[in-house]
Amino acid sequence: MSERDPVEPGGTPEPTATPPQAAAPDATTPETAPTPPATDATTADTAATAGAAGAAGGAAAAGAGGGAGAGSAGSSGAPPTTISAGPAVAGAGGGDNNRTLLLAGAAVIIVAIIAALLLFNQGGGDTGASAGPSASASAEASASEEASEEPSEEPSEEPTEEPTATPDACAPENLALVTSGQLTVGTDNPAYPPYFAIREGGNNPPWEDLGFTGDPTTGEGFESAVAYAIAQELGFSADQVSWVVVPFANSYAPGPKSFDFDINQVSYTPERAQAADLSEGYYELNQAVVALKDNPAASATSIAELKAYRFGAQVGTTSYNTIVNVIAPSTDPSVYDTNDAAIEALKAKQIDAIVVDLPTSDFIVNVQIEDEAATIVGQLESAGGEPEYFSLVLAKDSPLTSCVNEAIVALRDAGTLDELASTWLPFQDGVPVLK
Repeated sequence: MSERDPVEPGGTPEPTATPPQAAAPDATTPETAPTPPATDATTADTAATAGAAGAAGGAAAAGAGGGAGAGSAGSSGAPPTTISAGPAVAGAGGGDNNRTLLLAGAAVIIVAIIAALLLFNQGGGDTGASAGPSASASAEASASEEASEEPSEEPSEEPTEEPTATPDACAPENLALVTSGQLTVGTDNPAYPPYFAIREGGNNPPWEDLGFTGDPTTGEGFESAVAYAIAQELGFSADQVSWVVVPFANSYAPGPKSFDFDINQVSYTPERAQAADLSEGYYELNQAVVALKDNPAASATSIAELKAYRFGAQVGTTSYNTIVNVIAPSTDPSVYDTNDAAIEALKAKQIDAIVVDLPTSDFIVNVQIEDEAATIVGQLESAGGEPEYFSLVLAKDSPLTSCVNEAIVALRDAGTLDELASTWLPFQDGVPVLK
């Protein structure tokens, strides 16, 4: 082994690091500390290991250097000056070797400190890097908890709009009328009491004035009073009601109408309801038999006793139907265009009796036939047991029908219809019912 080869302290050095050679320092040149190793953790570990090996190698080299110096001094044949210099060199070499060991040890300590600092710094950076997401998650969780702890704001209550009121379909301004803003009522001409009262000073045109006929515009008489009561219930004043002439049979005939409703003692029948709208009943009634007092028919007290007599009635009326279905006489009844024509036939004794509604019979006996020559034989209940009643007539499928029905029901419930009947038709309870 060469004296220049380093001695291995306690084992073979790591192959990746060659231990530095410790050269004899120049007494005049200051020792330079080793350059700090790279900052990488692995490099720091390697440098520390190399530093330790270098320190051991440096110590061995120093010892070898001292021995070499002494040997040279003993074997040299050099002149005295050279020999005397040997011990000085050897002494200087021994001091230098000690200094070298101290410097090498200091270098190892410095390298170890630097390596530890680098490892600490690198580990701290990793910790900081790994702590980043946790710190962020913690911050988010804290913010979430704070948000959950904050009281939720009450939802602002927006003002609710008031519901729009449904328009009143039966208000005057919403009704489909023949003339806007005007309620047009139809009836026959002439108009007779007790349904239409006579106007003092004479009837207004076009209503016939025969001295005993009525004027619908007075508001007096049963049907005139009912018409104005219905108009008021619908929201019309008296001066918003106008009247037109409508023959009886035309009122419920098919086709367009010149009126909003017609009031003319029109009894409800299913047949009539096929061509026109018929309202709720405003008056229930029976039919009555009228005969001259000197006619044998005047003394009849039962339906059976009436069968042998000749009867007449206005065409298309429930009076005619009552003759056919309730009395069922042995002779076919005579038919007339109007009640006036039937009355004239009775007075002429062309027939024995006529059938009219009960209120009309009172007017005929007391007004139309002079000298109290006629009498009411009795009243007849309708066939089938259902009471007969008067209806208002409207155009088929009129939008006004439901409003008129509501008005009639309201007047009935309030007792107004009964009051009007008692005022204008007071006699009906005194007439016997023929069975």
